[in-house]
Amino acid sequence: MFNKKKKVLLIIPAYNEEENILKTCQSIKKCNKDIDYIIINDGSKDKTGEICEKNKLNHINLVHNLGIGGAVQTGYKYAFENDYDIAVQFDGDGQHDVNYVEDIIKPIIDGNADFVIGSRFVKELSEFKSTGARRFGIKIISFFIKLFTGTKIADTTSGFRAVNKKIIAEFAQNYPTEYPEPVSTTELLKKGYKVEEVAVKMNEREGGVSSIRAWKNAYYMINVILSIFIVSIRRYK
Repeated sequence: MFNKKKKVLLIIPAYNEEENILKTCQSIKKCNKDIDYIIINDGSKDKTGEICEKNKLNHINLVHNLGIGGAVQTGYKYAFENDYDIAVQFDGDGQHDVNYVEDIIKPIIDGNADFVIGSRFVKELSEFKSTGARRFGIKIISFFIKLFTGTKIADTTSGFRAVNKKIIAEFAQNYPTEYPEPVSTTELLKKGYKVEEVAVKMNEREGGVSSIRAWKNAYYMINVILSIFIVSIRRYK
């Protein structure tokens, strides 16, 4: 069971997720745990917004598409303004299993971590591990994060992540718009936050199209690595 003294929010960014968003929210309700959610409808051009309205799903409609970074930051602003203790990024495409939310918030509740990543790679729980090209890209990013921070992060692009109240406040003010998962992880490590990975099971997307389709693009990878490098050499108070 969730710790009743902690207010937990799932931040669900959604762009053109008409095939998945209702099922995702139904899975959250079925888990019968004391947890809130907010869908950030990121200027979807399909019926995502209509489905949220019709089914009275808790959501915010963005007028323009801000991209994953802007959508997630909107969720952190909502979490900060509504005084949540823990925020969990949770994809709207059905890939994340709500039954693992308890696992990824536990290190925060126990005081052992500030930031927890739900990982496909620390244990063999998840049969779905994405395409070979994307796994190769993740390994490259993992190498450079360890090179620049001294910490190995296996699942560098996981969107299943939990943060404590202090990081909610930080992310509400400043969150990367480009390559947000690896860049924000690098920044938190350089600032001395306690970061932990927890094994989770992930599912393959059932419908729609992923917004990340550039893993074979060398230009994309170079920019990710440069962004990690720039963040790693900044001076933090």
